Amino acid sequence: MKKYIHHSGPAGAGYGLGVIGAAVYYISTATGFWMGVLGFLKALVWPAFLVYGLLKFLGM
Repeated sequence: MKKYIHHSGPAGAGYGLGVIGAAVYYISTATGFWMGVLGFLKALVWPAFLVYGLLKFLGM
């Protein structure tokens, strides 16, 4: 039986750094506690915002 190992370390590292950067940005621009919480939640799903903006820009 062969084991297949998927190596996605660089992608995970890029996503992790993106989450940290987005969290710092959103929390630093928050005007209150709950906006900071919302900013943290946004930071977790930042790739969705990125893809949406890209598809909107491309007119798809």
